[in-house]
Amino acid sequence: MNMFEVYRKEIEWGNRTFSFETGKIARQADGAVLARYGNTAVLCTVVINKTQRHDIDFFPLSVHYQEKTYAAGKVPGGFFKRESRPNEKETLTSRLIDRPIRPLFVNEFKNEVQVICTVLAHDLKNDPDIVAMLGTSAALCLSGAPFLGPIGAARVGYSDGQYILNPTIDTAKKSELDLVLAGTQEGLLMVESMAYELSEKVMLDAINFGHKSFQPMIDAIIELAEACAKDPMDLPETKLDIKAIRRKLEASGKAMMETAYDEPNKIKRQNKIIDAKKKAIESIDDLLEEEVANTLLKNIESDIVRSRILNTGKRIDERNTSTIRPIAAEIGLFPRLHGSALFTRGETQAMVITTLGSSHDEQIVDALEGEYREHFLLHYNFSAFSVNEVGRMGPPGRREVGHGKLAWRSLKPLLPSKEHFPYTLRVVSEITEANGSSSMATVCGASLSLMDAGVPLVRPVAGIAMGLIKKGEEFVVLSDILGDEDELGDMDLKVAGTNKGITALQMDIKITSITIEIIKIALEQAKNGRLDILNEMNKILPIAREHVSKTAPKMRSIKIPVNKIRDVIGSRGKVIREICETTGAKIDVEDDGNVKIVAVDKIALEAAHNWIYSLISEPEIGKVYDGKVVKTLDFGAFVNFFGSKDGLVHISQLTRGKRPETVSEVVKEGDKVKVKVIGFDDRGKVKLSMKIIDQDTGNDLADNIK
Repeated sequence: MNMFEVYRKEIEWGNRTFSFETGKIARQADGAVLARYGNTAVLCTVVINKTQRHDIDFFPLSVHYQEKTYAAGKVPGGFFKRESRPNEKETLTSRLIDRPIRPLFVNEFKNEVQVICTVLAHDLKNDPDIVAMLGTSAALCLSGAPFLGPIGAARVGYSDGQYILNPTIDTAKKSELDLVLAGTQEGLLMVESMAYELSEKVMLDAINFGHKSFQPMIDAIIELAEACAKDPMDLPETKLDIKAIRRKLEASGKAMMETAYDEPNKIKRQNKIIDAKKKAIESIDDLLEEEVANTLLKNIESDIVRSRILNTGKRIDERNTSTIRPIAAEIGLFPRLHGSALFTRGETQAMVITTLGSSHDEQIVDALEGEYREHFLLHYNFSAFSVNEVGRMGPPGRREVGHGKLAWRSLKPLLPSKEHFPYTLRVVSEITEANGSSSMATVCGASLSLMDAGVPLVRPVAGIAMGLIKKGEEFVVLSDILGDEDELGDMDLKVAGTNKGITALQMDIKITSITIEIIKIALEQAKNGRLDILNEMNKILPIAREHVSKTAPKMRSIKIPVNKIRDVIGSRGKVIREICETTGAKIDVEDDGNVKIVAVDKIALEAAHNWIYSLISEPEIGKVYDGKVVKTLDFGAFVNFFGSKDGLVHISQLTRGKRPETVSEVVKEGDKVKVKVIGFDDRGKVKLSMKIIDQDTGNDLADNIK
């Protein structure tokens, strides 16, 4: 007897086989799909809490993408040898799945929904993120949830003027574009990308290419759902008269809310809105009605803002739809820092700090695809005080990780190569004020901060956030959106780039989808805004400083013969440890003979460099060196003069004129002297002279001993 009723849908997509399978694994979940692409497999499950929540005004959806190391035939690192907290890739992919599916649940649905995507196998060719997004879409459609899907998703690359559907991991590394997008049959819901200064047209065509390319996947999910989807859930009927409750709220609070939105200052406006909502709530005398009142008040607030913009073109702060808020920027905030900038746009402000480090400071990333090192780090921190709130303190959340990665993608294409600028770069953005688009303020501030640190960016980078207000066929695109316009609007489109093209693009939609035509208008309007911001930034610092900060570590690279590497490292690292401990420098010796020396100052750098040079070189006859007397005997003095090398100055070679009775008459241990190489003895030991230097220079004996 076959205990499984398995349903399977298979499709050729991007020259590889993609399959959805359900009915065999995780049968107790409301929806469970095993999605495969090539030999990469992800199990996507959906579980729905059957109890409706009435005490919240948001949709309680949680998405968790997790990578198991066994999927790539690896054992986890660390002491406990098991997977623990999510890494950056898992966090970012969880967000990538959440963003396009969240808008497609019906507004009245407030049941908790949990999506878990587990990577079971990774063929090291096909990235599991797209597989997880499509598997989640299928699992939701099978679960019976009130989900207005399915969605499709795809990755798009661009190379040699051609678009590539779902490039393999190796192919993607050579691409000028890494774009992930998701949407429905009608339009788009989410875009995330990094690009190497591509034009608006190239980016728009890439989006169009991706949208058309994932339509067969939507059709495949629909066919699977028609065969085995559960019956749709019944939405709970409310006994409340929602329209009557809204009329009460409007009668007591709407006029105050409209007056509040005449206030351009964010904090004053928020306080007035709070007062208006309190007054409106006072008109409600039923506890159950009060639970839905906050959602209705948010809807009233949204209608006020949206109607004003659509009907009059007037925004909250009285700008028109395309004007950028006033910009102020400073650099070199604190002399001790390697690079710094304070970027303020309206009521959004980012203080961005750049620190230069050595290769020892690189981040080691243990990914499923293998271990690699990252020499550019960008961290985004959002403190509650920036929005006049009391909030939690702790490790970065998903939002902070996501915003930091977006800024990272924006700047990465313009950074110098590691070979050209061998420093490890860490950029930290501290958001000190926030009223919309703090991630794009981070991009602008980071660009200035890096150039202030002497990092030779190819060109400055700026970012801008675009919004959308849409009602039926009527819509308005907004440049440089405020926090309220983001929260109450229909789109958040962030565009970063240079005066040559786009470097990063991120779009989230709060409605069921938007068209390519709207995106085209938004990209053109964003370009004009980006150029305006770059113009303001160029007034502060148009190009990078010629030299790194005086407080930055000093760095030098030298090439040594491969057969001399052993001499520099020594037995079990004894020699290189001694150099580092004595000079304070950090030294990295690579297998090809490249040696990187990093030190806090020039003295330590020169000391380490000279020491290494002495280990790989031989002293030259006739050349004068600085030395130090390390030992005196009856017949002469031993002088350390060439790194770790010592030579003998015979008593007869100490000084011109009469031979001294004892060595101590002329030198003692610790004296710094100048010596000249005059030859080598039968055993290859170096013979030195102080007498010849004295004769050559005509100096007094005292001048030769310090």
